[in-house]
Amino acid sequence: FWGGISIGSIGVLILQYLTGGAWGVVIRRILEASTRTLPLVILVFVPLAIGVSSLYEWTHLAPTPKNLHIIEHRGWFMTPIAWQLRALIYFAIFGAMAYLLNKWGGEQDKTTNYEDAEKFLGRATAFSGPTMVIYALVVTFAVVDWVMSLDPHWFSTMWGLLFVAGWALSCFCFTVTILAYLSDKAPMNHVVGRRHFHDLGKLMLALTMVWAYFNFSQFLIIWSGNIPEETGWYITRMSTGWGVIGVILVLFHFAVPFLILLRQDLKRRAKMLATVGVFILIMRLVDMFYLISPNPRISTHGVSLGLAASFSWMDIVAPIAVGGFWLWYFFGQLMKRPLVPVMDPFLEKAIEHGHGH
Repeated sequence: FWGGISIGSIGVLILQYLTGGAWGVVIRRILEASTRTLPLVILVFVPLAIGVSSLYEWTHLAPTPKNLHIIEHRGWFMTPIAWQLRALIYFAIFGAMAYLLNKWGGEQDKTTNYEDAEKFLGRATAFSGPTMVIYALVVTFAVVDWVMSLDPHWFSTMWGLLFVAGWALSCFCFTVTILAYLSDKAPMNHVVGRRHFHDLGKLMLALTMVWAYFNFSQFLIIWSGNIPEETGWYITRMSTGWGVIGVILVLFHFAVPFLILLRQDLKRRAKMLATVGVFILIMRLVDMFYLISPNPRISTHGVSLGLAASFSWMDIVAPIAVGGFWLWYFFGQLMKRPLVPVMDPFLEKAIEHGHGH
């Protein structure tokens, strides 16, 4: 969940450099600080990488008729060593993206003339074009390895899109929350305006709809296809208590935020928009639980557990504990640089846009 905000911030930062929107100038430092939490995410990920054989059923597949296809066609790809090497490559690519974007952003702050500032901005913009494609591909491969392979018999070609949209939504919700907190404090109170929040609220609304569209499309394609290897994933999540979580996500991850974010006046009010952002973040955590916990488990010999049997106190404590360290590290990174990119050539226009009608 917290890693999704870090990785999602890389994608949103790339998107901002590509589009050059006024909304992105005022949140750039927040995005950069989020991307610099990646080392902490890697540190937390290390125990998972070491214990891959205890987490994934495909590491212990017996040569039964049901598993022969997986062993024959994916055996070279789905081994603990290959999984760990790919994870190393994914984080190396994400780290390189974050490093270069932060490097050019930092150099822009240090320069004393706008010509050099435009040069660094141009580098980041040129870099972001091809990098956006690479980012989407790497996220797709990463989430297939980390999440989809928890059930080795199931697959979806929309899986990567779900996480690209979901992590971007998490990033925007978190960023809006932090921006709302800073909006009445110097120097952000002189920079951030109502229209900035309105723009960010529209992006939150768009990503909420995109997340729902991808999820519904995936369900419609798989359910209408009626292939046992694919429909089983949804059958599990419609029974033994998991259907309740599905209904909660439909109502509170999509319907309620969608209706609330339709209101223009609410999107212009920082505190109210931040409240909606926190609410969606909670639903993002529920969504992660819904995607991960019903999958087959090694401890139960490949059998999926019901909601009551799957849920434990660690499902609440672990995200809070990791989140505490993540937020501590994030705010430490945020304090290392000026909150406003003062040498950005588009800063003045961004301020005027934010305080317009």
